[in-house]
Amino acid sequence: MSNIDKATVAKIARLARIKIEDQKLAPLAGELNQILNWVEQLDEVNTDNVAPMASVVDAKLRWRSDEITDGDKQESVLKNAPKAEYGFFAVPKVIE
Repeated sequence: MSNIDKATVAKIARLARIKIEDQKLAPLAGELNQILNWVEQLDEVNTDNVAPMASVVDAKLRWRSDEITDGDKQESVLKNAPKAEYGFFAVPKVIE
C-alpha cells in the first residue's frame, strides 16, 4: 500500500514546477493515495490468459486504395497562411 504525504506532494510539485498552496497539499496527498491504491487493485487482477489489444472495441481498419494523386492545392493551402512568399509559408527569422 502506497502512502504519499504532504512533503512528497510538495516535492513532486516542485519538480514539476507547479505552485501548490500549503492548504491544498493534504487533499492532493489523499487523492494521490486513492489513485495509487486503485492501481494496486488493478495489479492484483490475473491477466495471464488475456491477449493484448489496442482497443476495447473489436474494430477492423478500413483499407483504402493506395493511389498517387496530384495535390495541386498550393493556393488553397497558402490562403491559411498569415504571410506567404514565393509559394511558401513565410515565417519570421528565429536565429540571429
